Amino acid sequence: MLALDALAALAQETRLRVFRLLVQEGPGGLSAGEIATKLKLAPATLTFHAAQLRHAGLVTSKREGRNILYRANFDSMNALMTYLTENCCQGEDCGVPAACGPANEPLPAKSAKRRRNA
Repeated sequence: MLALDALAALAQETRLRVFRLLVQEGPGGLSAGEIATKLKLAPATLTFHAAQLRHAGLVTSKREGRNILYRANFDSMNALMTYLTENCCQGEDCGVPAACGPANEPLPAKSAKRRRNA
């Protein structure tokens, strides 16, 4: 997995929603139909975005009968997190566990709309 590919894939809102749903679901994953229903996506839209996530190494897929089962690739997700934080505090133990670890509060799903100056 290349960090740039993973970050580029997650930079698109629909792909981020799909990935987050699969992470939330855990190792069992979800079928394409379940993802499409939960996120209110057209099947073709889901197929397109899932392919991008697979290409980036963030998602795996497996055909099970007539269904395609998608799973988050937790190894790739953890590798990306390690890459992003490996030089935290210049590689030293800064003594503040929360400084380099996950934030207590997640970022909002959407940023506030900026006002345009007239």
